Amino acid sequence: MKKRVTGLGGFFFKSEDPNALKNWYKERLGIPTDQYGWTFWWKDKEGKDCSTQWSPFKQDTQYFQPSEKQFMMNFRVENLVELLTALKEEGVTVVGEIEEYDYGKFGWILDPEGNKLELWEPVDSAFL
Repeated sequence: MKKRVTGLGGFFFKSEDPNALKNWYKERLGIPTDQYGWTFWWKDKEGKDCSTQWSPFKQDTQYFQPSEKQFMMNFRVENLVELLTALKEEGVTVVGEIEEYDYGKFGWILDPEGNKLELWEPVDSAFL
């Protein structure tokens, strides 16, 4: 099997007022936020462009379910289909079905403490 996690793809958290919070980070810390939050751009060891997303979500978001936690991490992975198959065989709870977009494939699992983790096989070039 190839590598599993290759980096942090994003950090998502619940907020009472996501827009006000994004504006606060923009005004106070100079973060160039947009409607989704902020995309950090970086290069991997081979010099490939990569991104990590920081995003506040509404407090009542259903996106983190079945987890009741205030946050959800997104991990960059290689070969999502193969990884989810292996994780399921290892007894890991897989949540929902794989979703595919022009910027990558997504799948979800739960860790032993009920944290929902988003696994993303990225297509970073879709953002450039």
